[in-house]
Amino acid sequence: MHHKTFVAVAVGLGLVGLSACGSGTSGPAADSKTVTLVSHDSWAVSKNVLKDFEKQSGYKVRVLKDGDAGQAVNKAVLTKDNPQGDVFFGVDNTLLSRALDNGLFQPYRAKGYDTVRPEFRVDQDKHRVTPVDTGDICVNYDKAWFSAHKLTPPQSFADLAEPAYRNLLVTENAATSSPGLGFLLGSAARFGDDGWQDYWKKLKANGVKVVDGWEQAYYQEFSGSSEGKKAGGDRPLVVSYASSPPAEVIYAKKRPATAPTGVSYGTCFRQTEYAGLLSHAKNTKGGKAFLDFLLTKKFQQDMPLNMFVYPVVQGAAVPADFTKYGPAAKDPATVAPDRIAANRDQWVKSWTSLVLR
Repeated sequence: MHHKTFVAVAVGLGLVGLSACGSGTSGPAADSKTVTLVSHDSWAVSKNVLKDFEKQSGYKVRVLKDGDAGQAVNKAVLTKDNPQGDVFFGVDNTLLSRALDNGLFQPYRAKGYDTVRPEFRVDQDKHRVTPVDTGDICVNYDKAWFSAHKLTPPQSFADLAEPAYRNLLVTENAATSSPGLGFLLGSAARFGDDGWQDYWKKLKANGVKVVDGWEQAYYQEFSGSSEGKKAGGDRPLVVSYASSPPAEVIYAKKRPATAPTGVSYGTCFRQTEYAGLLSHAKNTKGGKAFLDFLLTKKFQQDMPLNMFVYPVVQGAAVPADFTKYGPAAKDPATVAPDRIAANRDQWVKSWTSLVLR
């Protein structure tokens, strides 16, 4: 989930999104007491929850953020022999095989793995990744815009290609952004290997706009986000998450009775995010302790209002506000991991030449 601007607001609420400031320490003595987490921009955790981990484990946590998930994974793969840190968080099911095939992670079965709901477990013979959260990538719409234009918001992938929605949709580049890639995979699940390219030709003819990453799409182009309004965003449809509406409610200066944005539930793709111990981590012991921490109930229950994602461990409670304003999709599109692995790079290539040229 990528809500960086919400995180800035969240700091004032006693929640915190950490970013790394080089501490200038190096060498084994300094490293053995520091765990470095490499992540995408949306990593966030409540201050007290992280402090508890630091106190109990004796490790200081340092966080490095590397842009959207697509960029962060690419960078981690390029630096895998001399990684920037010990643990990587934020590789999702759309990019998992790229990380595994490139030897990004070493095996570790986190304590608490048995509490992960079975449908989120992958790579169970080697345990190179730990499932951390799940959510749905879906088109969001600006309720006020649609009501002012007396237009029914689109409900399905097919609707988005209709003339009524010309020049209304902004999405992210499938080559650099995980929501962009999830949306592409959702369309492949919906229209099949034969039909998705025709579908994108229609979307392109219908004026879809493509930007590099989620932040730009949601905060600059989308008319329905509080920042987008200020930035003069003029697109009332954006590829985002089913859990974006609660973020708009929870972080509003004056809390509205209902969310200003809605979700087109027929466009959803189920995303799961994982973390793993980097292959050449300098502090493997600290990295393992941190992975254990990610599966604790305390961390899992802290995630929804920080990263706007759902927990994956059994029995982790989700705050009422979160489910009220952002219920998960009932029937999201999914693509089997081996099918993603076999087709992703070719799909992205075809998509790029179709949509961006």
